[in-house]
Amino acid sequence: MSDNVKDPKGFKPYVPADKVMPEMTATSIIIGILMSVIFGAANAYIGLRVGMTISASIPAAVISMGIIRGILKRDSILENNMVQTIGSAGESLAAGAIFTLPALFIWSQELGMAPPSMINIIVIALVGGALGVFLMLPLRKALIVNEHGVLPYPEGTACAEVLMAGEKGGNQAKTVFQGLGIGSLFKFITDGIKLFPSEIEYGLKGYKGAAIGMDTLPALLGVGFIVGPQISAYMLSGAVLGWLVIIPLMTHLGQFIPDIIYPATDPLSQLGYWDIWSNYLRYVGAGAVAFGGIFSLIKSLPLIFRTFKEAMGGFKESRGTSGSIRTDEDMSGKVALIGIIILVVFIASTSIIPVGIAGAIIIAIFGFFFATVSARLVGLVGSSNNPVSGMTIATLLITSAIFKAIGFDGEAGMIGALSVGTVICIISAMAGDMSQDLKTGFLVGATPKKQQYGELIGVLASGLAIGFVLSLLNKAWGFGSAELPAPQATLMKLVIEGVMSGNLPWVLVFAGIGIGIVVELLGIQVLPFAVGLYLPIHLSTPIMVGGVLRGLLERRKEDEITIRKKVDSGVLYSSGLIAGEGLIGILLAIFAIIPAGVTAAGDPRSLGDAIAFGNNALGQWGSLIFFALLCITLIRRSFWLKTDKE
Repeated sequence: MSDNVKDPKGFKPYVPADKVMPEMTATSIIIGILMSVIFGAANAYIGLRVGMTISASIPAAVISMGIIRGILKRDSILENNMVQTIGSAGESLAAGAIFTLPALFIWSQELGMAPPSMINIIVIALVGGALGVFLMLPLRKALIVNEHGVLPYPEGTACAEVLMAGEKGGNQAKTVFQGLGIGSLFKFITDGIKLFPSEIEYGLKGYKGAAIGMDTLPALLGVGFIVGPQISAYMLSGAVLGWLVIIPLMTHLGQFIPDIIYPATDPLSQLGYWDIWSNYLRYVGAGAVAFGGIFSLIKSLPLIFRTFKEAMGGFKESRGTSGSIRTDEDMSGKVALIGIIILVVFIASTSIIPVGIAGAIIIAIFGFFFATVSARLVGLVGSSNNPVSGMTIATLLITSAIFKAIGFDGEAGMIGALSVGTVICIISAMAGDMSQDLKTGFLVGATPKKQQYGELIGVLASGLAIGFVLSLLNKAWGFGSAELPAPQATLMKLVIEGVMSGNLPWVLVFAGIGIGIVVELLGIQVLPFAVGLYLPIHLSTPIMVGGVLRGLLERRKEDEITIRKKVDSGVLYSSGLIAGEGLIGILLAIFAIIPAGVTAAGDPRSLGDAIAFGNNALGQWGSLIFFALLCITLIRRSFWLKTDKE
């Protein structure tokens, strides 16, 4: 019977359709939920810090193999695939939430509004996540099956290779756990005990206003290794333009300009480089990021319209697709359609998502449109290059303009526009992630229907957790702070404010757009460059270190298979570093809000203050030395890895 289970090009999955194996079991669901919450929380922290998130599919898959195969001695590749399906849903939902929702907290501080409740956050996250799953349903056959061999789906294919390689055994899970342990320990020593500072900085003498710095943190090193040398270099290029060109130039000109220049409240001559970054450079970077996101969307328009047409036909094909072939079974199209209708009506009729009927209609239209766009784009360029921010910015611009035109403006209009953008952002992120998961399942021979329900389980688990995580992080440090700059959410906030009130420093924004045009004409990827321009240089430098290490590894004179194994090991270790730092970051946030008496001066003291007894005793040199040791651990798990040539 398995001979009949082929796509039009004769493809056969790793597990034949006529073979029944454990798949959606209690074990895979429980482990998947844990991975969903863990990687969702870790990604929320890292994304709020650097504006980038990581894919959780491969780390979740290898941890699953370590537990299911190594500890429980069970042998089912489909169980492992279900774990990564549920686990990766948490990561993508968190990414959509943190790119937008922190703006509500920032507004609450700036405008004296009540902060969003945990219920608001949870409901918005769950609705967006569920819509992303339902809207992806009609796209599976069009994109995953019919376009097999055309759309590579890089992360989905790589995850399938990891799962199939895991059937032969190996210690990949050990690598992730080692990274998680080292990342956790490093973060706790530097930002918990405060044995040394996690940020080092040097002002350049003789070049007033110029400074270089580095956040010596494991997650940033790991991000650099994962994204590679090119993307890292683009980010650092943007940071160099900002911190070694624009800020020093403004510092120099400020000597001759006694006036206050909006949006700063002090004369330019009195501002240091951090003040110039906060008051001016961030707006330039925001313009560049907005241009990069929207332009990447424009370049994809031919693919967008083609996929949208296919998706419209996909809804007809998905009606009642409970076919006799296991690997071709989808969730019922009727269930998905009813789910979409119920959720859209709920959005229109409830104040929990305060967007009204107009907002619900926008979500229904843009949701399906951008779910289609996202699902196809990640098949071509991968999840890392998916222009979710561009889709969200376009949504916010249109929504804000519509809301203002119909009189839904002011604080209520801004909150409504952001709520629409949040749901669309989560839908886009979920659709992209789900298409990668379905590609993995297609290759290994999973049951699509079970994966689709697994995605809903992941949405439920991470959606319930994200409200707690965001509220906790905001209470501990506040969004927009040095600890959690929340770059994407701050950008979305600026977009809405600009349309609603017109009080943006548009000259700075358009200067950023102009820089983005120049970068695009030079053939450089705009988004990573723009993110580097928008964020402090302290974040781009450690990312560049990780990128350089991967670049050197890929250029070693060894055979291709050996290099690939070493790079894969480094990526898994880096994923562990990121997850470890993110989890300890959340733990430290909990410590920061637990009271622990008062100081000798009578000031309130938290548990976080109590454990921070190191007083950065080792100083900046200690920070550099420990970061170098951290780099050596990454080198050990990649460059020095012993491999068998198979």
